[in-house]
Order: sequence, then C-alpha cells, then structure tokens
Amino acid sequence: MPKRKLKGTIVSDKMQKTVVVEVESLKVHPLYKRRFRVFKRFKAHSEGEYHTGDKKKWKVLGKA
Repeated sequence: MPKRKLKGTIVSDKMQKTVVVEVESLKVHPLYKRRFRVFKRFKAHSEGEYHTGDKKKWKVLGKA
C-alpha cells in the first residue's frame, strides 16, 4: 500500500517538536456539482526548522 504524500501550510508551531499543518483539498458536491474547499489539520514532527506560514511536504507514516 503506497504512503500518502501531503503538502500544506503550517498554522501553529507552539509545541516543542510538533507543528500543525493545514492541508487544503477540493471536493465536489454530489448533487449540485459545485466544488468547495475542505481543510484538514495534521500534526507533523519538526525539529524547529519550520515556522507559521511556511509550506511543508511530508509523508504520512501512520496514525498516532
């Protein structure tokens, strides 16, 4: 099973070695066929090299 690679924007870096990354994706409404944006937040490990507003790519390893 291939691992997902995600790209998002860091919205919080207040934890010691963890950042919160917000990923945006487009969904289509099944009835009205209109596209809309959906945001999901993930926690990712970081040793302090990223800060709020930075773009980050990472590979999802599993659920914590």
